[in-house]
Amino acid sequence: MTPAEYDAWYRKPRGAWIGETEFRLLADALGLLPGETLLDVGCGTGYFTRLFAARAGARVVGLDPDLASLRFAHERVEANETYATGLAERLPFRDRSFDRTIAVTSLCFIRAEREALSEIVRVTRKRVALGLLNRHSLLYLQKGRHGGSGAYRGAHWHTPREARALFDGIPVQDVGLRSGVFVPTGGCVAPWVEALLQDRSLLLGAFLLAVADII
Repeated sequence: MTPAEYDAWYRKPRGAWIGETEFRLLADALGLLPGETLLDVGCGTGYFTRLFAARAGARVVGLDPDLASLRFAHERVEANETYATGLAERLPFRDRSFDRTIAVTSLCFIRAEREALSEIVRVTRKRVALGLLNRHSLLYLQKGRHGGSGAYRGAHWHTPREARALFDGIPVQDVGLRSGVFVPTGGCVAPWVEALLQDRSLLLGAFLLAVADII
């Protein structure tokens, strides 16, 4: 899949609904304030980088090792966003460089996920938010079993317990979990189910969000 094809998925009805649902969960959990700085680790084509720069009034840096995706993102820069090349396991930034940091499903494709999380915490001053693929979800049954299929091939799907355990021994506090995208096929019933199940705080959505404050 090319960067253009990947990014175009977010403009299709199902992709747009999933992207918006994930963005709202991230934005609500982060508590990002206008003028703050945000790092997007594993930004890919910059979908969430652009959204946070445009809607939250934050200064956002997107980081990714894939040069083709970064070129795509660079060509669509509007305001308050910049991009950098690098690995999550060795972030090219000083300690506490950013107010808040996100990693949206990127850790699911990194074998050294604990090292990556330690780096994320190191460069963050206030709060981190990880978007993970949830093994306790309908999407896992559809796309995640037996090594995964399509864009999910090779991904690690976390259980809520595993998501919380990622932070063990790392200097954070108040680790919290939420989830969304309960009906990953989208459609007219999906928003209704989303509102009902999110209100009940059930951790059964495809998108598992782990949030923690920096000590």
